Amino acid sequence: MAEEFDAIVVGSGISGGWAAKEFCEKGFKTLLIERGRQVEAGEYPTEGKAPWELPNHGRTSREELDKDYFFQRQTGIDEQHKHFFIKDSEKPYGQEEEKPFTWIRGHQLGGKSLTWGRVALRLSDLDFEANKKDGHGNDWPIRYKDIAPWYDYVEKFAGISGSIENIPHLPDGIFQPPMEMNCIEQFVKEKLDENYSDRKIIPSRTANLTEPTEEQLELGRSACQYRNQCMRGCSLGAYFSSQSATLPAAERTGNLTVISDAIVDSVIYDASSKKASGVRVIDANTKDKTKYSAKVIFLCASALGSTHIMLNSISERFPNGIANDSSVLGHYLMDHIFHAGARGRYGGLQEHYEKGRRPNAIYIPRFRNVDADQSGFLRGYGYEGWSSRVPNRNAASESVEYGAKFKQKMQGVGEWEFEIMGFGEMLPRFENHVRLDRIKTDQWGIPLLHTSCEHGENEQLMLEDIKNSAIEMLEVAGLHDIEGYINPKPPGLCIHEMGTARMGRDPKESILNGFNQSHNVDNLFVTDGAAMVSTACQNPSLTYMALTARAVDYAVSQMKNGLI
Repeated sequence: MAEEFDAIVVGSGISGGWAAKEFCEKGFKTLLIERGRQVEAGEYPTEGKAPWELPNHGRTSREELDKDYFFQRQTGIDEQHKHFFIKDSEKPYGQEEEKPFTWIRGHQLGGKSLTWGRVALRLSDLDFEANKKDGHGNDWPIRYKDIAPWYDYVEKFAGISGSIENIPHLPDGIFQPPMEMNCIEQFVKEKLDENYSDRKIIPSRTANLTEPTEEQLELGRSACQYRNQCMRGCSLGAYFSSQSATLPAAERTGNLTVISDAIVDSVIYDASSKKASGVRVIDANTKDKTKYSAKVIFLCASALGSTHIMLNSISERFPNGIANDSSVLGHYLMDHIFHAGARGRYGGLQEHYEKGRRPNAIYIPRFRNVDADQSGFLRGYGYEGWSSRVPNRNAASESVEYGAKFKQKMQGVGEWEFEIMGFGEMLPRFENHVRLDRIKTDQWGIPLLHTSCEHGENEQLMLEDIKNSAIEMLEVAGLHDIEGYINPKPPGLCIHEMGTARMGRDPKESILNGFNQSHNVDNLFVTDGAAMVSTACQNPSLTYMALTARAVDYAVSQMKNGLI
């Protein structure tokens, strides 16, 4: 007989951790299923290690990358954190040769919450209304007022550092003090303020604690130590992850059961009740099969992971995947465009140097097409920026000296370098999709996922504007040796994959309603990136948190009222 729970949550990353926390704190016996290995909080093997303490000074051999990490390597993985990324050789997927999609995955307890970039930005009504206004994609079933209280709720718990800026299309939140910008960033900010009314540099809003609350301290978290090794894991709990925050909160209730190395094959649909009755699970190591039952099921396995499960959940009622009466399941795959911008150098401020290793960037909020579409393309983009004092790289070419004098010159510090790179919106298109490969299967007998996705003309036009605007701003700031660039990358590599099980008002055009609840199966919810209707240009993880907390609150009220 299948073991029964009140709630099953599939996936333990940012969304899954939040779902587990919320259900457990509301008194529901909750099963959290993770397909990857167990990772305990603080179990971070490379944390704090110097380069010489790592194999090959932290470099992974080209042979190993080519053999095992041929997709994941594009993120820059090495010996510091490769253990938090899957081996592509062991977990293949298919893709259209002419329309490649780079699928980055982290299969362990905590998922990609252990390695995410931690930028935490709200969406606004500029984003929630965009599809309806310009006709690309279906209308979001929510507006900012619906999610604003939930942004407040998750920010208080997660801990977001940032500054109050009063920018309508980048709403302020509940912030801890921001991380201080350095002198070159302040200098460029002042120059932009002098020359533009719509281009503003602000400290990045990031999920790193600067002034922990009592609740955060009780969970064992502490303030960021400016080590900038977040992707290795942080035993201090200084950045938000499932291990540092949501899972400890869930565990202290006594209502959480966690199973790892457990691959959800499909959701079980019960025709008599017209509900999802549970999930089928395969042991990743033994390949034994088990069923678990629950009153409500939350899929939080990542945008492609959740959709993969749904597409493989086939029954007489749903021959094309569970909850797929609309036939849009798998479609409208999106990711942010990036790898376009500019960099330059500045010869002044030589009396200053960097302090510590700040683990965040600066941010320039969207300024294109805010009040009207005036740029020759739709939607917009924001910039993230970085700066540093660089080594005296020109010493070798400039010097004819040898010996001690040459060595001393090489040890000197050169000019400041400053770079901004744009992150832009990708329009939702039906033809960008994922589907099941009905011939090829993985080692557990599950059909492989097959992707087909490409950027369109709008994205190409936006990339050009990102580069040109970046060059213009660095010129205005007085930098020199400015280099603009567009380095095209396939969708997926930004690791902001979204869509494929989108929300919507009309069940004929969407999978989920405004509470992330399936139109067709009312006890099935999807709260990760799959639910997104458009990408906006902001990093999406904070929105996943807010949507998840809101969806659990709704699901619980529905359960208490006997509606699901």
